Amino acid sequence: MDYVQKDLDYIWHPCSQMKDYETFSPIVIEKGEGLALYDVDGKKYLDAVSSWWCNLFGHSNPRINEALIQQVQNLEHVIFANFSHKPVIELCHRLHTYLPEGLDKFFFTDNGSAAVEAALKMSFHYHAQIGDSQRKKFMALTDAYHGETIGALSVGDLDLYTEVYKPLMIDVIRVQGPDCYRCPYRLDRASCQGECFEKVEESLAQIGEEVAAFIVEPLVQAAAGMKIYPPIYLKKLRQACDKYGIHLIADEIAVGFGRTGKMFACEHAGISPDMICLSKGLTGGYMPMAIVVTTNKIYEAFYADYKEGKAFMHSHTYSGNPLGASCALAVLDIFEKENILEELPERNAIFNKKVKATFQDYPYVGEIRQIGFINAVELVEDKATKKSFDSSLRVGYEIYKIAVSKGLILRPLGNVLYFNPPLTLTESEMDEMLAIAKESVENYFNR
Repeated sequence: MDYVQKDLDYIWHPCSQMKDYETFSPIVIEKGEGLALYDVDGKKYLDAVSSWWCNLFGHSNPRINEALIQQVQNLEHVIFANFSHKPVIELCHRLHTYLPEGLDKFFFTDNGSAAVEAALKMSFHYHAQIGDSQRKKFMALTDAYHGETIGALSVGDLDLYTEVYKPLMIDVIRVQGPDCYRCPYRLDRASCQGECFEKVEESLAQIGEEVAAFIVEPLVQAAAGMKIYPPIYLKKLRQACDKYGIHLIADEIAVGFGRTGKMFACEHAGISPDMICLSKGLTGGYMPMAIVVTTNKIYEAFYADYKEGKAFMHSHTYSGNPLGASCALAVLDIFEKENILEELPERNAIFNKKVKATFQDYPYVGEIRQIGFINAVELVEDKATKKSFDSSLRVGYEIYKIAVSKGLILRPLGNVLYFNPPLTLTESEMDEMLAIAKESVENYFNR
């Protein structure tokens, strides 16, 4: 079978202009092992982006494989209304010990966007049930990304995803978010006191009593180009939400499970949100599963006799799926038995040093930013003025195509090349990955 042609005959790929596939055909992957993926012709590709940031410990990880095999032989799925099972109960019990204090109740969905939808509904519904019915709005930052269902799109702010759907989207108060590379205050993210937070304070002073929840990507606005901001901003946001009685929803779908160097990004600021949304690394990239974890206070507003009509009537067919829960338990096993969190600081520092040595002197590199294993290289037309390349040039996309031809999956965000590999990346893999990335960048600019 001509798999490439059959793919083009039938499949509409996500986040793609399919006309591009006329000259850049889909790559059919047959197997994976660690950092590497292999196509049907045996060509090797290094997965520098963890297949959309979800693969924590390498492809076809033996521990997770075994957990999945054992579980599928016992129970593949069961309705999660009035029924439960051991893996999901154990997962909640174990994961609870890692979460910020006060997050005690687990609500399962099947993907990150659905978790965001559930959290938004939960907050809105909570305020209605306690008689605080004027709180009908949500607040979010500019350049945010929280998923692609209608509610999640509404709190997002990237025109690439949202522009055409704006007539369908819910009312959201948009606040200017931090932009540390092009800071209007001319401050440095390493030493500032979150002066830009005054934009949030100004908005809250005007409309804070009408806001149900503020949703934020803690410390990293990922889809916006891995925009990294300091923990003080998150700490101030927690304080402001407390002052105005607003729920703080931490969207840790992309940054949870060790990506920022700690289990959860909120730990850097020492804060606890009212809700935390988890997915991606939750199952190590194996199974679709997501969770909204919230407080007992929010949970109790829905706890009443059935006739009062206070139940949270939100459901997903695959909520709490046993296969996903078993993979998630294996992920926690790896964190604990292989001392991942203890070893991350040294590994993160080594990787960042190598990224800087590779790119920092390159004339088109404006900034290299890093938190945990996430390293982003922003390419600019003019380093002095920080002027971006015209988006019509598709600089990042052209470099991506070159890198793929050399066996590296980069998948840039606009003109931002980033590395978000598995947490188990070795030094030799770092070197191999960065050498191909550098060669790809040079090939593009030296054409």
